[in-house]
Amino acid sequence: MTTIFHKIIQREIPADIVFEDDHVVAFRDIAPQAPVHVLFVPKQDFATLNDVPTDAPEIIGRLAVAAARYAKEQGFADDGYRIVMNCNEHGGQTVFQIHLHLLAGAQLGRFGTAA
Repeated sequence: MTTIFHKIIQREIPADIVFEDDHVVAFRDIAPQAPVHVLFVPKQDFATLNDVPTDAPEIIGRLAVAAARYAKEQGFADDGYRIVMNCNEHGGQTVFQIHLHLLAGAQLGRFGTAA
């Protein structure tokens, strides 16, 4: 299934892309939940975290390392940031292409409670 993230990766729709390498593309969220809210998406196609092969943990590692690199380059790594991945409907996933949320730029509140 083609998602909005696939279309962004293919440059079929515009996005504010802030990072890209051979494996990952990152862009600002259009409905930010913090002053900094960037989505890191692998260029490989996996609908959910459950679909990532057990023999390919580097896919998730690349997302996390890219987010940390971005945080350092932007100067907020030492203040702190949060990375989050949602999986399936009850986990809050709304776009079914795995992605990592990087949130920063303010003191972040507690999370993990039911809506």
